[in-house]
Amino acid sequence: MSFRDSLSKFWNEIQFNLFPKLEADLGELTPEHKKLISILELIRIEDFIPRIRFAEGRPIKERNAIARANIAKIIFKFAHTKQLVKYLNKDKQLRGICGFDIYKKVPSEATFSRAFKEFANSSLPEKVHEVLIKEIYNDEIACNVVVDSTPLEVREKHIKKDSVKNRKIAKQAKRKAQKSGELNRRQKQLIEEDLDKMIQDLPNLCDKGMKKDARGYTKIWKGYKLHAAVDDHCIPLAVLVTSASLNDCEAAIPLLSKSHKVANNFYHLMDAAYYHPEIREHSISLGCIPIIDQCPHSSKQKIEKEAEQDRKKLLNFQTAEDKRYKERLPKERFNAMYKDYNGGSNIFYRGHSKVSCHVMFGVLTLSAAIIIKLIQ
Repeated sequence: MSFRDSLSKFWNEIQFNLFPKLEADLGELTPEHKKLISILELIRIEDFIPRIRFAEGRPIKERNAIARANIAKIIFKFAHTKQLVKYLNKDKQLRGICGFDIYKKVPSEATFSRAFKEFANSSLPEKVHEVLIKEIYNDEIACNVVVDSTPLEVREKHIKKDSVKNRKIAKQAKRKAQKSGELNRRQKQLIEEDLDKMIQDLPNLCDKGMKKDARGYTKIWKGYKLHAAVDDHCIPLAVLVTSASLNDCEAAIPLLSKSHKVANNFYHLMDAAYYHPEIREHSISLGCIPIIDQCPHSSKQKIEKEAEQDRKKLLNFQTAEDKRYKERLPKERFNAMYKDYNGGSNIFYRGHSKVSCHVMFGVLTLSAAIIIKLIQ
């Protein structure tokens, strides 16, 4: 049985057996309750939390239920943990779905915070997401994988940049190193076989970033940057959270390796920020065809590129690569869906590990919601 068939069977089981049973026990369920139940049954996040019995010290309170409640926090669009705790104490249906005792008060906000720190240190949502994507693409191949990044604004003190003088000295040192034959970060990533080491080498401190959007406007923000590889259905295959100032091309090679680890695909679609020979070489080494918009490095090249586009427009001519490159829409949809409905605009945590954990809870919830929509 294929994974799609097993998903259809899973959805029928939820719709005709689980929903009626829970409504008989807990009362009438709202659409949000039903969405939460479906996602929790699909991802089974409690299976990834280690069971600690007969351990020394103070007993750990209901970690399984707290992990499920963090998914509920994304679905019900609670910006703060305090709101989640308050709503859980009022809504007995939500308490029962998450796994808390419906006749007792839920744990305090401090307990939720301690549990979230544990989830961040163990990369819990990231592990669940990786297993989910592997199951989906076990028997299938993703045609296109779109790679891009989006800003993540946080309420955290950013690191101060060096003075203009120090930055000029650093640039001069970088040029001297390149002339002497020293490898840059992308070249080092090409010869590095350990994916974890590549990811750890990326900067992850909160700082200021600058990026041009699709309309050509420059955006400056304080926080981090979310790099994502998205398939045709808008399902994120792999995600990285780095410093806001990191150039997109620096995270491309580890991101492509991470997505290839969970799913095979034919094409990598990227914009002009990824126009580097190392990225093309790595994409080809993974058995894929890179389709990257050309980045002009001089005013002459820019004029030539614009003239070529005008000629194609006049003749109404498009190459196969041009047509496929236009299929980059899923990435823009992913950015909007993540920020509007899955916690991307309400990040109140501090530190890379906690911010990354919050981001991955949103990415995991969005992935599961899209998968369920595909089988409904």
